[in-house]
Amino acid sequence: MLDLGTDKILADVRGSVGWMTINNPARRNAISLDMWEAIAASFDAFAKDGAVRCVVMHGAGDKAFASGADISQFEQNRANAEAAERYAGISLATRRAMLGIDKPVIAMIRGFCMGGGLGIALTADIRITAEDGVFGIPAGRLGIAYDILNLSNAVKLIGPSKAKEILFTAKRYSAAEALAMGLVNEVVPVDALLSTVEAMCDRIAENAPLSIRASKLTIDELTKGRGDLDNGLIRGLITDCFDSQDYQEGRTAFMEKRKPVFHGR
Repeated sequence: MLDLGTDKILADVRGSVGWMTINNPARRNAISLDMWEAIAASFDAFAKDGAVRCVVMHGAGDKAFASGADISQFEQNRANAEAAERYAGISLATRRAMLGIDKPVIAMIRGFCMGGGLGIALTADIRITAEDGVFGIPAGRLGIAYDILNLSNAVKLIGPSKAKEILFTAKRYSAAEALAMGLVNEVVPVDALLSTVEAMCDRIAENAPLSIRASKLTIDELTKGRGDLDNGLIRGLITDCFDSQDYQEGRTAFMEKRKPVFHGR
């Protein structure tokens, strides 16, 4: 278990998977300021650990992935625009760190995934929810504005019209509704959630890390729009794959009709 300076965020590595747990079940895993900082530290550790092939984030207990920002801290940390800007800076830096990791990230969701909690889930590459998942952004009921990074992630995923609907209505959406709009990749029974995510992690871990990295970073570039494409980065990712030992291993294993063993180099 990594030492993150708080027991409200837990992080450990099990085999090839980094597990980050939002551990505030008494408050439906609401996110406090110190928790934002600990999340950033956990992702930094996972990024640097060569044994980690993918990351899973989830909420403790069975009531919530994360119910949003801890409203009890609003008076202290978000009392006015200046204080809110300081808070937003820490939250924004954390979500950028989450988006910046070059390894696959899976959000494993149970129960409430609301507001800032949904913002966390939107940083993942893949979202798998149990049938009891509940999704929404209640900013309109709190008189606050959902920030530009969260909105950008939402619009890229589900389009501007559906994003506006979610924000304008402050409605809660079921797991089935979230799947229909493309907010999540898959809905599974509650008792199949963990095994489904673990099976996906196993499949990811079997594949070539450089190839997965190239796919993730290239797709992320494509969502920026053609004018912002970093073609040099994309060419470098392709070159790294073709020049790698893993590429040689993949070809050899195919010819020998065996499962390849990749090392990320």
